[in-house]
Amino acid sequence: MSLDLDTTFRPEPEQPDEVAPGVFRLTASNSGPMTFTGTNTYLLGKDRVVVIDPGPEDERHLEAILRAIGGRPVEAILATHTHLDHTGLCAALKRATGAPLVAEGPHRTSRPLAPGEVNLLDAAADHAFQPDIVLGDGEALETAAGRILGIATPGHTANHMAYALEGQGVLFSGDHVMAWSTTIVAPPDGRMADYMVSLDKLMGRTETLYLPGHGGPVERPAAFLRAMRTHRRMREQAILERVRAGDRLVSEMVAAIYRTTPKALHGAAALSVLAHLEDLCERGFLRAPQGVDLETRFEPA
Repeated sequence: MSLDLDTTFRPEPEQPDEVAPGVFRLTASNSGPMTFTGTNTYLLGKDRVVVIDPGPEDERHLEAILRAIGGRPVEAILATHTHLDHTGLCAALKRATGAPLVAEGPHRTSRPLAPGEVNLLDAAADHAFQPDIVLGDGEALETAAGRILGIATPGHTANHMAYALEGQGVLFSGDHVMAWSTTIVAPPDGRMADYMVSLDKLMGRTETLYLPGHGGPVERPAAFLRAMRTHRRMREQAILERVRAGDRLVSEMVAAIYRTTPKALHGAAALSVLAHLEDLCERGFLRAPQGVDLETRFEPA
Protein backbone atom coordinates (compact mmCIF):
# COMPACT_ATOMS: atom_id res chain seq x y z
CA MET A 1 0.00 0.00 0.00
CA SER A 2 1.59 3.27 -1.13
CA LEU A 3 1.47 6.47 0.90
CA ASP A 4 -0.08 9.11 -1.37
CA LEU A 5 0.89 12.53 -0.04
CA ASP A 6 -0.94 15.68 -1.11
CA THR A 7 1.31 18.71 -1.59
CA THR A 8 -1.22 20.72 -3.62
CA PHE A 9 -2.62 22.62 -0.61
CA ARG A 10 -2.31 26.38 -1.24
CA PRO A 11 -4.21 28.41 1.35
CA GLU A 12 -4.49 32.19 1.42
CA PRO A 13 -2.43 33.11 4.49
CA GLU A 14 -4.27 34.66 7.44
CA GLN A 15 -7.70 34.29 5.81
CA PRO A 16 -10.38 32.21 7.56
CA ASP A 17 -11.66 29.27 5.56
CA GLU A 18 -14.57 27.08 6.73
CA VAL A 19 -13.29 23.50 6.51
CA ALA A 20 -16.13 21.77 8.40
CA PRO A 21 -19.46 23.03 9.77
CA GLY A 22 -18.59 25.68 12.34
CA VAL A 23 -14.83 25.07 11.97
CA PHE A 24 -12.59 27.72 10.40
CA ARG A 25 -8.90 27.39 9.52
CA LEU A 26 -6.37 30.23 9.39
CA THR A 27 -2.91 29.38 8.04
CA ALA A 28 -0.03 31.40 9.46
CA SER A 29 2.60 32.99 7.22
CA ASN A 30 5.40 30.73 8.44
CA SER A 31 5.87 28.48 5.43
CA GLY A 32 9.08 26.46 5.23
CA PRO A 33 10.57 22.98 4.76
CA MET A 34 9.33 21.85 8.20
CA THR A 35 6.01 23.72 8.24
CA PHE A 36 4.93 23.39 4.57
CA THR A 37 2.51 26.27 3.85
CA GLY A 38 2.44 27.34 7.50
CA THR A 39 0.83 26.37 10.79
CA ASN A 40 -2.93 25.87 10.77
CA THR A 41 -4.95 27.53 13.52
CA TYR A 42 -8.54 26.36 13.97
CA LEU A 43 -11.51 28.30 15.36
CA LEU A 44 -14.55 26.31 16.49
CA GLY A 45 -17.98 27.63 17.41
CA LYS A 46 -20.52 30.27 16.55
CA ASP A 47 -21.41 32.47 19.52
CA ARG A 48 -18.51 31.29 21.67
CA VAL A 49 -15.16 30.19 20.29
CA VAL A 50 -12.49 27.55 20.93
CA VAL A 51 -9.05 28.07 19.37
CA ILE A 52 -6.77 25.12 18.54
CA ASP A 53 -3.04 25.80 18.02
CA PRO A 54 -2.67 29.60 17.94
CA GLY A 55 0.53 29.20 15.94
CA PRO A 56 3.91 30.96 15.86
CA GLU A 57 4.72 34.21 17.61
CA ASP A 58 3.71 36.54 14.80
CA GLU A 59 1.77 39.78 15.21
CA ARG A 60 0.08 39.40 11.81
CA HIS A 61 -1.26 35.99 12.75
CA LEU A 62 -2.46 37.22 16.14
CA GLU A 63 -4.31 40.07 14.43
CA ALA A 64 -5.86 37.64 11.95
CA ILE A 65 -7.06 35.34 14.75
CA LEU A 66 -8.56 38.24 16.69
CA ARG A 67 -10.32 39.54 13.55
CA ALA A 68 -11.78 36.08 12.97
CA ILE A 69 -12.91 35.87 16.61
CA GLY A 70 -14.59 39.24 16.16
CA GLY A 71 -15.05 40.03 19.82
CA ARG A 72 -16.82 36.78 20.66
CA PRO A 73 -15.98 35.13 24.01
CA VAL A 74 -13.20 32.54 23.78
CA GLU A 75 -13.84 29.50 25.96
CA ALA A 76 -10.45 27.81 25.65
CA ILE A 77 -7.16 27.79 23.76
CA LEU A 78 -6.03 24.22 23.01
CA ALA A 79 -2.52 23.13 22.03
CA THR A 80 -1.86 19.83 20.29
CA HIS A 81 1.78 19.94 21.45
CA THR A 82 4.46 22.33 22.61
CA HIS A 83 6.53 23.18 19.56
CA LEU A 84 6.79 26.93 19.13
CA ASP A 85 5.23 26.97 15.68
CA HIS A 86 2.02 25.83 17.43
CA THR A 87 2.19 27.57 20.83
CA GLY A 88 4.23 30.74 20.21
CA LEU A 89 1.06 32.88 20.35
CA CYS A 90 -0.57 31.11 23.30
CA ALA A 91 0.45 33.67 25.92
CA ALA A 92 -0.51 36.68 23.77
CA LEU A 93 -3.87 35.18 22.83
CA LYS A 94 -4.57 34.34 26.46
CA ARG A 95 -3.85 37.95 27.44
CA ALA A 96 -6.09 39.24 24.66
CA THR A 97 -9.04 36.95 25.39
CA GLY A 98 -8.71 35.79 29.00
CA ALA A 99 -9.22 32.18 27.85
CA PRO A 100 -7.45 29.30 29.63
CA LEU A 101 -4.72 27.25 27.95
CA VAL A 102 -5.54 23.55 27.60
CA ALA A 103 -3.08 20.76 26.77
CA GLU A 104 -1.84 17.33 27.81
CA GLY A 105 0.93 19.00 29.81
CA PRO A 106 4.09 21.11 29.58
CA HIS A 107 6.91 20.19 27.25
CA ARG A 108 9.03 17.16 28.12
CA THR A 109 11.25 14.71 26.32
CA SER A 110 9.97 11.20 25.61
CA ARG A 111 12.81 9.69 27.64
CA PRO A 112 15.65 10.94 29.86
CA LEU A 113 18.68 12.29 28.01
CA ALA A 114 21.79 10.13 28.12
CA PRO A 115 24.95 11.69 29.60
CA GLY A 116 26.23 14.27 27.13
CA GLU A 117 23.24 13.85 24.79
CA VAL A 118 21.88 16.95 23.06
CA ASN A 119 18.18 17.34 22.24
CA LEU A 120 18.37 18.34 18.58
CA LEU A 121 14.89 19.87 18.59
CA ASP A 122 15.25 21.71 21.89
CA ALA A 123 15.23 25.13 20.20
CA ALA A 124 11.81 24.32 18.71
CA ALA A 125 10.29 23.51 22.10
CA ASP A 126 8.15 25.92 24.12
CA HIS A 127 9.57 25.40 27.59
CA ALA A 128 7.59 28.36 28.96
CA PHE A 129 4.21 26.83 28.12
CA GLN A 130 2.11 25.89 31.15
CA PRO A 131 -1.48 24.76 30.65
CA ASP A 132 -4.18 26.15 32.91
CA ILE A 133 -6.19 22.98 32.31
CA VAL A 134 -4.45 19.63 31.92
CA LEU A 135 -6.56 17.36 29.74
CA GLY A 136 -5.76 13.68 30.14
CA ASP A 137 -6.18 10.93 27.60
CA GLY A 138 -9.89 10.23 27.20
CA GLU A 139 -10.96 13.33 29.09
CA ALA A 140 -13.34 15.80 27.47
CA LEU A 141 -13.89 19.53 27.42
CA GLU A 142 -17.52 20.64 27.22
CA THR A 143 -17.84 23.73 25.02
CA ALA A 144 -20.51 25.60 23.10
CA ALA A 145 -18.88 24.25 19.92
CA GLY A 146 -19.36 20.68 21.14
CA ARG A 147 -17.71 18.09 23.32
CA ILE A 148 -13.97 17.96 22.59
CA LEU A 149 -12.25 14.70 23.50
CA GLY A 150 -8.52 14.58 24.20
CA ILE A 151 -6.69 11.64 22.60
CA ALA A 152 -3.07 11.26 23.72
CA THR A 153 -0.93 10.54 20.65
CA PRO A 154 2.72 10.69 21.77
CA GLY A 155 5.45 10.14 19.21
CA HIS A 156 6.19 13.46 17.52
CA THR A 157 6.46 14.83 21.06
CA ALA A 158 5.82 13.15 24.39
CA ASN A 159 2.85 15.45 25.10
CA HIS A 160 1.20 15.36 21.68
CA MET A 161 -2.57 15.23 21.81
CA ALA A 162 -5.21 15.00 19.09
CA TYR A 163 -8.69 16.39 19.68
CA ALA A 164 -11.92 14.81 18.45
CA LEU A 165 -15.00 16.96 17.97
CA GLU A 166 -17.48 14.36 19.09
CA GLY A 167 -20.53 13.67 16.98
CA GLN A 168 -19.10 15.49 13.96
CA GLY A 169 -16.51 12.98 12.73
CA VAL A 170 -13.69 15.55 12.92
CA LEU A 171 -10.29 14.99 14.49
CA PHE A 172 -7.63 17.70 14.89
CA SER A 173 -4.51 15.63 14.35
CA GLY A 174 -1.77 18.21 15.00
CA ASP A 175 1.56 16.99 13.66
CA HIS A 176 0.79 13.31 14.25
CA VAL A 177 -1.00 12.73 10.93
CA MET A 178 -0.63 15.15 8.00
CA ALA A 179 -1.60 14.78 4.36
CA TRP A 180 1.46 16.54 2.93
CA SER A 181 4.29 14.69 4.70
CA THR A 182 5.24 11.99 7.13
CA THR A 183 5.81 13.19 10.67
CA ILE A 184 9.24 13.97 12.08
CA VAL A 185 9.97 11.74 15.07
CA ALA A 186 13.26 12.85 16.58
CA PRO A 187 14.64 11.35 19.80
CA PRO A 188 14.70 12.28 22.60
CA ASP A 189 11.94 14.83 21.88
CA GLY A 190 9.90 12.09 20.20
CA ARG A 191 9.96 8.30 20.16
CA MET A 192 9.18 5.94 17.29
CA ALA A 193 7.74 3.18 19.50
CA ASP A 194 5.24 5.68 20.93
CA TYR A 195 4.43 7.00 17.47
CA MET A 196 3.55 3.56 16.12
CA VAL A 197 1.33 2.77 19.12
CA SER A 198 -0.44 6.11 18.60
CA LEU A 199 -1.05 5.28 14.93
CA ASP A 200 -2.67 2.00 15.97
CA LYS A 201 -4.76 3.89 18.52
CA LEU A 202 -6.19 6.24 15.87
CA MET A 203 -6.87 3.27 13.58
CA GLY A 204 -9.38 2.09 16.16
CA ARG A 205 -11.37 5.33 15.89
CA THR A 206 -14.12 6.34 13.47
CA GLU A 207 -13.49 10.00 12.58
CA THR A 208 -13.78 10.61 8.83
CA LEU A 209 -11.99 13.97 8.53
CA TYR A 210 -8.59 14.86 9.98
CA LEU A 211 -7.58 18.52 10.19
CA PRO A 212 -3.80 18.64 10.71
CA GLY A 213 -1.37 21.23 12.03
CA HIS A 214 0.12 21.77 8.57
CA GLY A 215 -1.28 21.23 5.10
CA GLY A 216 -4.71 20.27 3.88
CA PRO A 217 -7.21 17.83 5.35
CA VAL A 218 -6.86 14.06 5.44
CA GLU A 219 -10.17 13.05 3.90
CA ARG A 220 -9.84 9.25 3.99
CA PRO A 221 -8.06 8.80 7.32
CA ALA A 222 -8.63 5.06 7.74
CA ALA A 223 -6.87 4.22 4.47
CA PHE A 224 -4.24 6.90 5.07
CA LEU A 225 -3.38 5.53 8.52
CA ARG A 226 -2.98 2.02 7.13
CA ALA A 227 -0.69 3.33 4.39
CA MET A 228 1.29 5.37 6.91
CA ARG A 229 1.84 2.36 9.16
CA THR A 230 2.95 0.29 6.15
CA HIS A 231 5.28 3.09 5.05
CA ARG A 232 6.93 3.22 8.49
CA ARG A 233 7.42 -0.56 8.55
CA MET A 234 8.93 -0.46 5.05
CA ARG A 235 11.26 2.35 6.12
CA GLU A 236 12.29 0.30 9.14
CA GLN A 237 13.07 -2.67 6.89
CA ALA A 238 15.07 -0.47 4.50
CA ILE A 239 17.17 0.78 7.42
CA LEU A 240 17.79 -2.76 8.65
CA GLU A 241 18.90 -3.78 5.17
CA ARG A 242 21.31 -0.83 4.93
CA VAL A 243 22.94 -1.79 8.25
CA ARG A 244 23.20 -5.44 7.20
CA ALA A 245 24.75 -4.28 3.90
CA GLY A 246 27.47 -2.41 5.79
CA ASP A 247 26.16 1.12 6.44
CA ARG A 248 27.01 2.21 9.95
CA LEU A 249 26.21 5.93 10.12
CA VAL A 250 22.90 7.76 9.82
CA SER A 251 24.35 9.93 7.05
CA GLU A 252 25.16 6.85 4.95
CA MET A 253 21.65 5.49 5.35
CA VAL A 254 20.01 8.82 4.49
CA ALA A 255 22.14 9.16 1.34
CA ALA A 256 21.05 5.69 0.19
CA ILE A 257 17.40 5.67 1.25
CA TYR A 258 16.51 9.29 0.43
CA ARG A 259 18.31 9.57 -2.92
CA THR A 260 15.36 11.31 -4.58
CA THR A 261 14.50 13.57 -1.62
CA PRO A 262 15.60 17.24 -1.83
CA LYS A 263 18.79 17.89 0.15
CA ALA A 264 16.97 20.53 2.19
CA LEU A 265 14.93 17.74 3.79
CA HIS A 266 17.84 15.40 4.56
CA GLY A 267 18.24 16.87 8.04
CA ALA A 268 14.66 15.98 8.91
CA ALA A 269 15.12 12.57 7.26
CA ALA A 270 18.18 11.93 9.42
CA LEU A 271 16.15 12.54 12.58
CA SER A 272 13.46 10.07 11.51
CA VAL A 273 16.09 7.48 10.57
CA LEU A 274 17.64 7.98 14.00
CA ALA A 275 14.25 7.37 15.63
CA HIS A 276 13.87 4.10 13.74
CA LEU A 277 17.41 3.07 14.68
CA GLU A 278 16.76 3.77 18.35
CA ASP A 279 13.58 1.68 18.18
CA LEU A 280 15.40 -1.16 16.42
CA CYS A 281 18.07 -1.13 19.13
CA GLU A 282 15.41 -1.18 21.87
CA ARG A 283 13.81 -4.21 20.20
CA GLY A 284 17.11 -6.05 19.86
CA PHE A 285 17.52 -5.96 16.07
CA LEU A 286 20.55 -3.62 16.16
CA ARG A 287 23.10 -2.51 18.72
CA ALA A 288 24.82 0.79 19.37
CA PRO A 289 27.74 0.29 21.74
CA GLN A 290 28.35 4.03 22.20
CA GLY A 291 24.76 5.17 22.66
CA VAL A 292 22.32 6.58 20.09
CA ASP A 293 22.88 9.87 18.26
CA LEU A 294 23.58 11.10 14.73
CA GLU A 295 27.26 10.12 14.99
CA THR A 296 26.64 6.62 16.38
CA ARG A 297 27.94 3.59 14.52
CA PHE A 298 25.12 1.04 14.38
CA GLU A 299 25.77 -2.68 14.04
CA PRO A 300 23.64 -5.78 13.53
CA ALA A 301 22.69 -7.44 16.81
